[in-house]
Amino acid sequence: MLYYRRKILLAILEVFGGRLSAIQLQKYLFLMTRQQAEKSFYFVPFKYGCFSFQANQDMKTLGTYGYITIDDNSYTLKDLTGNYIGQLNLFDQQFVRDIYSKFGSMSQDELVAYIYIHYPFYAINSTIASQLLSRDELKKVNAQRRTKKEKQLFTIGYEGVSLEQYINKLIIEDIHVLCDVRKNAYSQKYGFSRSQLEKACKGVGIQYIHIPALGIESDKRQSLCSQKDYDILFAEYEETVLQQQTESLKYVHNLIRTNKRVALTCFEKNPSQCHRTRVAYALMGLSNKEYSLTQIVF
Repeated sequence: MLYYRRKILLAILEVFGGRLSAIQLQKYLFLMTRQQAEKSFYFVPFKYGCFSFQANQDMKTLGTYGYITIDDNSYTLKDLTGNYIGQLNLFDQQFVRDIYSKFGSMSQDELVAYIYIHYPFYAINSTIASQLLSRDELKKVNAQRRTKKEKQLFTIGYEGVSLEQYINKLIIEDIHVLCDVRKNAYSQKYGFSRSQLEKACKGVGIQYIHIPALGIESDKRQSLCSQKDYDILFAEYEETVLQQQTESLKYVHNLIRTNKRVALTCFEKNPSQCHRTRVAYALMGLSNKEYSLTQIVF
């Protein structure tokens, strides 16, 4: 059975004649989701503009399942009689058809330029913006860049958000280094295992560093039911692991000194239920610190 979001991808391919470049698909999907009250996909500013990691992964999966063929950075729908558009709700059907009506005759460059002009934030990491935009249009793109000079330590959890929402939050806060303090940087949630997260960060100019020495063994987290349980675990963590990880704490401290804006990350949405907060407090307790602490919440 197909996930609904994958039906959207197939419907776009179907309505646009069965074949699109990877760039075109991402751009049409972006424009379509601008119309949705509850978006099926989120996007980050990537090297060719707006990009959804989830959509890219879904297209690979659709290729594996035999719905499409993938070649030369293009997608071809295998079955043009599937009526995928008819499997969408009436609103999404209309959104897809409206995108085809308004943008279907544009060249790829015209399509990309349109999005850069109307959604300049998504062009801030583009490698082709200077080829497509005027000087004034590029100024509007550059005005979207977040540049902050203050040294600051952040904490952020990825529970309940997509990879794209998470990465955008890092961009908005102008975070330069993401320190993953999980013991094992693996997640069943798409995008948050080490290789995926590192690749996503690299694509938007953020350095990713895994520091497993600051993590907590997963078996110690299995029976946590109340805030009191978390507090007991974290008190033990402070008295054992953190006491033994002076060098790791100094390493992060030096990262802040040299890179200015550094975030600690783990899973939990609630800062009081994640050990990253205790790591942050330990860093705030070091001498000669020149940074403040911000807990990022969604």
